[in-house]
Amino acid sequence: MLSKNQIKLVRQLEQKKHRHLNHAFVAEGPKVVGDLLAVGYQPLHLFATTPWLMTTPVAVDCDVTAVSEEELQKLSFLQHPQQVLAVFRLPETAECPVPTNGLSLALDGVQDPGNLGTIIRIADWFGIDSIFCSTDTVDAWNPKVVQATMGSIARVNIYYTDLPQFIATSPLPVYGTLLDGKNIYEEELSADGIIVMGNEGNGISQKVRLLITNKLLIPAYHEGPESLNVAIATAITCSEFRRRG
Repeated sequence: MLSKNQIKLVRQLEQKKHRHLNHAFVAEGPKVVGDLLAVGYQPLHLFATTPWLMTTPVAVDCDVTAVSEEELQKLSFLQHPQQVLAVFRLPETAECPVPTNGLSLALDGVQDPGNLGTIIRIADWFGIDSIFCSTDTVDAWNPKVVQATMGSIARVNIYYTDLPQFIATSPLPVYGTLLDGKNIYEEELSADGIIVMGNEGNGISQKVRLLITNKLLIPAYHEGPESLNVAIATAITCSEFRRRG
């Protein structure tokens, strides 16, 4: 039986301050919850419909509550709940490493949860296991971000850091997409580097822009569109790097 306290706990986790106070975040749906369980994320509470519980063994030590579809709707952040919702313990904050090889993404002020979630999914698709975020980038454990990753958040490391300071300490080339950049399809791209993507409205900040060693441009093929969505631009950029590699 779902209690009012359980509903309150879950709904509070929509807010960043409560996620940090409770050291917990919410994930929903068989795919996202399953991927997190598979890599060892620790659930604190699991709410699921009886059909899901009957077909999915839960070999974890946590509070499991069977709920109806109507009860799940009271907990869910989705318009159409998907059988299971879990409250997971936030991962321990790891020291931000300085990459010395391979490709990494750096996000400078990305604000939209859907964009961040999609970028995490893109990184997973292209085998990029680390994303370094400025402190003003949206929280990766926001329920909308977690959902948009479709489980990829289980396989990609997310770090929040002073981005200019972080980039300045890296020995790798730093790539950024800028309007005064050179055509990405014609430039030489290395197998190692940091790819910087900027804010949806303002692009890459001035402090970070000064640290970019290789300016790239995704060319438009006719006049009209002003810019690309940051997640789409990330996908195109990562694809071009991997195509060369």
